[in-house]
Amino acid sequence: MIGIWALSRPGAAKRPQRWGSDMDGLSSTMNAWAPQMRSVLRIMAALLFLQHGLAKFFGFPMAMQTPAAFSLIWFAGVIEVVGGILLAIGLFSRYAAFIMSGQMAVAYFYLGRPMRSFFPLANQGELEVLFCFVFLYLAFAGPGPWSVDAQRTSNP
Repeated sequence: MIGIWALSRPGAAKRPQRWGSDMDGLSSTMNAWAPQMRSVLRIMAALLFLQHGLAKFFGFPMAMQTPAAFSLIWFAGVIEVVGGILLAIGLFSRYAAFIMSGQMAVAYFYLGRPMRSFFPLANQGELEVLFCFVFLYLAFAGPGPWSVDAQRTSNP
């Protein structure tokens, strides 16, 4: 395995050292920024989700047919707008993310996508599956340090 292992220095004991171990500095830097990147993931996912609700009710960023009041699509739009705003600012993040994850699971199965094919790429349901698991992750991992929830818990 030439190129994978290197000796620490010539004449030293034959103790193999993994090639590229100088990446430990990069790894520790990335680990230090992991909580902030969770906040970035939360904000971006929430804003992407919010635009679906805004399109349903306000025609922004693109016009859609306004759903009938109290229909299933109307309730989905309410969750998208309210949950998207709450998750974007990081207020009641775990609850909002859990409800939004459930909405995406219902959306995937309600639309009958698994009936067309088992694979989300083949049944065009990859967006619902991805949103579902990102929101489920955020419900358990928390919103990250850049959130109203983090500010509320750090200040007595």
